[in-house]
Amino acid sequence: MSRVNPFDEAATARAVIDDDGTLVEWNEGARRLLGHPADAVLGRPAADLLTGPAPVLPRGSRWHGTLCVRHRDGRGVDVWLLARYRPATDGSGGRWILVTPVPRAEPPAADDPLGDAGLIQSPCAIAVYDEELRLRRMNEAMSLVSGLPEEHARGLRFTELVDDPRSEELARGMREVLATDRPLDVQTFMRAGGESRAHAWLARMAPVHDRAGRVRGVCLAAHDVSDSHRARQRLQLVNEASVRIGTTLDVTRTAQELADMCVPALADFVTVDLLDPEEYGGEPPARIATPVTLRRAAHRSILDGVPEAVMEPGQTERYPGGSAQADSLTAGRTIIASRTVGGTHPWMNWNSARTRQVRAFGIHSTMSVPVRARGLTLGVAVFVRHRRPDGFDSDDRLLAEEITTRAAVCIDNARRYSRERETALALQRSLLPRTLPRTAALQASSRYLPAARAGVGGDWFDVIPLSGLRVAMVVGDVVGHGVQASAAMGRMRTAVRTLADIDLAPDELLTHLDDLVMRLAEETGRDGSTGEVGASCLYAVYDPVSRRCTLARAGHPPPVVLPPDGRPHQLDLPAGPPLGLGGLPFESAEVELAEGTVLALYTDGLVKSRDRDAGRAMLFEALSAGAGSLDLSCDRILRTLLPTGGAADDVALLLARTQGLPASQVATWDIPADPALVAPIRKQVVGQLDMWGLSEASFTAELVVSELVTNAIRYGAHPIRLRLIHDAATLICEVSDTSHTAPHLRRAKTFDEGGRGLLLVAQLTQRWGSRHTGDGKTIWAELPLFEEDGQPPVTGS
Repeated sequence: MSRVNPFDEAATARAVIDDDGTLVEWNEGARRLLGHPADAVLGRPAADLLTGPAPVLPRGSRWHGTLCVRHRDGRGVDVWLLARYRPATDGSGGRWILVTPVPRAEPPAADDPLGDAGLIQSPCAIAVYDEELRLRRMNEAMSLVSGLPEEHARGLRFTELVDDPRSEELARGMREVLATDRPLDVQTFMRAGGESRAHAWLARMAPVHDRAGRVRGVCLAAHDVSDSHRARQRLQLVNEASVRIGTTLDVTRTAQELADMCVPALADFVTVDLLDPEEYGGEPPARIATPVTLRRAAHRSILDGVPEAVMEPGQTERYPGGSAQADSLTAGRTIIASRTVGGTHPWMNWNSARTRQVRAFGIHSTMSVPVRARGLTLGVAVFVRHRRPDGFDSDDRLLAEEITTRAAVCIDNARRYSRERETALALQRSLLPRTLPRTAALQASSRYLPAARAGVGGDWFDVIPLSGLRVAMVVGDVVGHGVQASAAMGRMRTAVRTLADIDLAPDELLTHLDDLVMRLAEETGRDGSTGEVGASCLYAVYDPVSRRCTLARAGHPPPVVLPPDGRPHQLDLPAGPPLGLGGLPFESAEVELAEGTVLALYTDGLVKSRDRDAGRAMLFEALSAGAGSLDLSCDRILRTLLPTGGAADDVALLLARTQGLPASQVATWDIPADPALVAPIRKQVVGQLDMWGLSEASFTAELVVSELVTNAIRYGAHPIRLRLIHDAATLICEVSDTSHTAPHLRRAKTFDEGGRGLLLVAQLTQRWGSRHTGDGKTIWAELPLFEEDGQPPVTGS
């Protein structure tokens, strides 16, 4: 005989009571059980249906028991009730849901297959449900799991027995077994009625057949697989930690990854405190003594804003003996501490702020794990629970130690890398110019940025004043990163300054620099070091008198030029081979630059992170975006071209705005070959100095001009030319001839008739020297027009 409704809801009596005790729901099953229609009881106090006092129900939990309820005909009926409290989703109170099975009118048949279901005595939790998925039988193990005796639970559905949102998943599985006549396994994580916390379950469901082979119900066998579930979770957590911790060589980031990894999988709140390197000189101490100073490196909470924390990352605090952090560090092992209900422990009383947090958030268990790697103690990680009711156990300790040990190695790697990087950066910055010289030829501004990940490299820049108010600009890039690259850069920068001091042409200077790089490579090979030595370089010399710039490059990006009234463009220069190849020539090019032209010299790290053409276009745009301060232009270029996380390679940038020297500040004379005509030349020099308002320098200038001109007439080759250049603080005297033989300073003996001229020049001038030109040489001398205190120099009487 088929049923009209095989899933009759009236087989369960169900009532819902509001927080104020008013009945708000009454189903057909309740009417069948007690006879009261819904319209007669809804809106009335539920206590009116009781024959005795109402029980005090513990809000927020489950209750079951037998109450005497008044039937519609006036008699009392003893009814077993299962009550569950369900809070409202908006937090405004909740409701009590009461259910009880309605007794069947007919007893089960003697040949009922459900009653004959086996394994009722099995230690495995087994329950049998009928075609309506109402409980018919369950063994003692299932009674313990559900927390209800069989006689009270019989007739209830699974979703009514288990107050867990995931119970519907098993209910769907049982309906599927009924419909398909096939067994089904379902794994779930839920809290059964008799359990204090959620467990992992493997539910095996199979159809129950009668003797005719018809499906008459479902047999449910529940297996608690919490241990294997936790083991898989821990293994998965360890595997994830090996991937997610140590993604960078940054100490703070690695510590934060450790904290993020363990919340909420292991703890509700995690802090990572490391020994303060400033107090211990950068290296962790061999032994830890209390009190110990720790710096907060990272923390994480399941609550937004990490409200449990009493200090922010970066702050330090001294932890006395008795604190969880200090005790774990001094003992060198993991310490687990628990707070009993209503009790206190010294670990939570040493700091009043922490005591308030412990009580405010209900912190009940902590686990302090030393962060140790390679025999060094780096700090301590503290794991805290306040939301999860269970405390830390031995399995939690093993898991925390495994993850912390993996993180400690990564933190130590990051610490060592950071220390090496800081050393290389300090070396790099000590080898780079602290400030750029102020010259009459140009205004300059520069920037250097180390690579975000690869570390300090060998990029450098320099501005070198030369004779005749000329100035050299250089930008270079040594292959590699680290201390070795910085040291090689320092040697190359020193070599460039030395070669520039003897006024070599740009192509000749690069040739000598190429020889130096080859020698460095040979030394590197002899000492067994790995890696090759190579470099690129761009060298330029600008003359403010002629406003011409001579440039040569060795495998380096060409400079970008921004004319005062034009668009930026890249100079077309001969490429030249990188330094270190040897035997290949370098070529130079000469260009005329209008006053106010901006030259941009840079290393390839500036544009390496982008497509070559796109990077060049962005450089053009950033360079021409605004005139004025070169410092602002440098910042704008770096901000535009470099990615947010920093450049992949280190970057050197040098911007220079050219200045010209007016023709009125330069005077030139052709010198005749007759030594007797030196006196008229001296008078012309004195007259020129009077025109410039430099009469106080006439005496010294006359002596210097006389010595240089006389020396050129005697030992040089014609034609000879004298040039005076007047700067704001310097008077430069230059004598040029077509001989390539340069004079040398020497001390004359007592009876020598010559040899004192250049010695006299060296004593009277600020500095002097010689430089070779394409058609000879030039002897030059600089006379200071003002002393360091701003007063005119003593020039004679």
